[in-house]
Amino acid sequence: MRPTLPYSLLALFVAGTAQAANRVELDQVLIQDRQQSELEAAADHLREIPGASNLVDMDKVGQGRVASNQDVLAYQPGVFAQSAGNDGIKLSIRGSGINRAPGAHGSGVYTMFDGLPLTGPGGTPYELFEPLWLSRAEVLRGANGFDQGSLALGGAINYVTHTGYDAAPLQVRYEVGSRGYQHRHVSSGQVLGNLDYYVALTDSEYDGYQEHSSGSAKGIAANVGYRFNPNLETRFYLRYRETENDLAGRLTKDQIKHDPRAANPAYLARDDSRPQPGSTWVGNKTTFFLDDDSRLEAGLVYHDFPMDLREGPMRLKVAYTDVSGTLNYLRRDTLFGHESKTTVGWRTTKHLPNSGASQFARSGGDNFGARSRDFSYQGSDTVLHVGNDLELVPDLWLTTGLAAIYTRRESAVTYSNVTYPASGGKVSQHDWDYAPRVGLRYDIRPDLQVYGNLSRSGEPPHPWSLIWSSTSATQPIEMQNQTATTLELGARGDSALGRWDLAWYYAQVRHELLAVEIVPSLPAKEFNASATVHQGIEAGLDSTLWEQPGTGKLSLRQAYTFSDFHYRDDDKFGDNRLPGIPMHYYQAELRYDWPSGFYAGVNTQMASKVQVDYANSYHADAYALLGARLGWDSPKRDWQTWLDLRNLTNKRYAATVTPGYNDAGQDIARSTPGEGFGVYTGVSYSFR
Repeated sequence: MRPTLPYSLLALFVAGTAQAANRVELDQVLIQDRQQSELEAAADHLREIPGASNLVDMDKVGQGRVASNQDVLAYQPGVFAQSAGNDGIKLSIRGSGINRAPGAHGSGVYTMFDGLPLTGPGGTPYELFEPLWLSRAEVLRGANGFDQGSLALGGAINYVTHTGYDAAPLQVRYEVGSRGYQHRHVSSGQVLGNLDYYVALTDSEYDGYQEHSSGSAKGIAANVGYRFNPNLETRFYLRYRETENDLAGRLTKDQIKHDPRAANPAYLARDDSRPQPGSTWVGNKTTFFLDDDSRLEAGLVYHDFPMDLREGPMRLKVAYTDVSGTLNYLRRDTLFGHESKTTVGWRTTKHLPNSGASQFARSGGDNFGARSRDFSYQGSDTVLHVGNDLELVPDLWLTTGLAAIYTRRESAVTYSNVTYPASGGKVSQHDWDYAPRVGLRYDIRPDLQVYGNLSRSGEPPHPWSLIWSSTSATQPIEMQNQTATTLELGARGDSALGRWDLAWYYAQVRHELLAVEIVPSLPAKEFNASATVHQGIEAGLDSTLWEQPGTGKLSLRQAYTFSDFHYRDDDKFGDNRLPGIPMHYYQAELRYDWPSGFYAGVNTQMASKVQVDYANSYHADAYALLGARLGWDSPKRDWQTWLDLRNLTNKRYAATVTPGYNDAGQDIARSTPGEGFGVYTGVSYSFR
């Protein structure tokens, strides 16, 4: 007997639903496999570098609060990243940018989005750092970012955005927590034949820990890729983000101990803030696969980042715009019977002519007086680099490289109605430099590798430094490029103790660019220092302490960074330590995972005392923080929820220090207080 129509429709519906469910599960498996394969490929690539590196999996970072780059770079050996109370963080790798205040002009680390330049002659602005847009981050410490065209002392960080290949068709995420914190995110990514896309909208807001430290942000990220044929593919990128931060200023050690949530009175009187009108970053990367063993990658970036800096007795309206180009040729050959891999690369970043700033006097509160000065900032960075990896004998690789560097910096006071610096003050300088590199790595076993390298790095000053570091009432001063020669030795592997890595480095630095706040609340002045030494140890260990199939797993991850940065026989400060970074910095998390997807853990962060001036006359106290985290990932990885508890003991401590010159043992307001006890929770759903 034929089935009735309703029964037929029901059967078709059930069959279709089952087929759709199977397709959803299959798509989910494919996306997870793609994510895993890309992570594995990135890990394999980093292992081929004869030096220290970090690979950050954002899926793991997302199992808790993801408010800023501090959360992205947590538990990474060799990396010091602390929030300054807003989107800006103090980031230092191997002492790079050690004394610069966190904020608008990060330095010492070359930063990229998807392998394309973000850092320019004006440094690295922070407005475009939205961590929820990322799939992973790759940290190449020291000279190990050579093949990326990075020659900064701290190395390079490449922030990799989601694409249609590793994103869900729809994902929503919501975070909420203490002191008005909210973070909202919605995204979509798919593969449609030869085309794929990813788009994400994110906004956040917070009241801040200190009085007058609230802020908000909103932005969009998108990319579209297209494969014309197996030999040609291209991808366009867009990032746009606006931020607004009230500024609370720095506090004394006594204030942090007794009233850490207070704002600096001077900042309250002036109502200091930093509204950012909106930063735009647009790029394209096109890859030509010339044959099975060679390819050509071309990139182009436009970056516009105006700033409105309302801090201190003045207001600066800054208009930065730059354009970057990259070209990389990668080839694999056999040379005299030995495998050889060669990279030839070129990158350049140049300020466009409208880059500059206007200064306005402030008469108190939010009142802005007449325009007092106009500045122009110009600069360019160009690097041509050639590198080669040659397998001398099985599993022993020789890495060699040479980079030619051309930098130009120009600053001028184009208008002034005051006497310092006088109208017409101008400095223009350019330098040629070089950076050789040689390294060895040996795979003793598949799970044990040793390496070493000797390299040179170089970093020019910011254009604004030429104006603000002036000691003359009539003319800015010229400054020299910072250079360093670094020896690095290390090893990494997998053993009964767990997955580990260990690196030691020693760098002799010449003309180090050190910034110092001489007059509180006025811009820090930057100068070339006498000879300095940066040396340290970086260690990471991820251990499985106990595991039972069907029961669960207990694991421990640890990261320790020892940093010894000091002068070499300075005429005034002898062998004093450079202020701003703790000598000992340790992070750890002990965690238990159940097969059902539940997890729970406790964590800690410890830092030794930090000198607050070059005379080493005063210091910020050491501290130890405790935290806890628990959450659940559904077996299909579509639902995720978590509870993140920060600073359980409500410890009062200095998170960042902006050094002074010589405080003569006085307790001066130079520290940003760290966050007190906080409770954060969130939920995420990914429709596959």
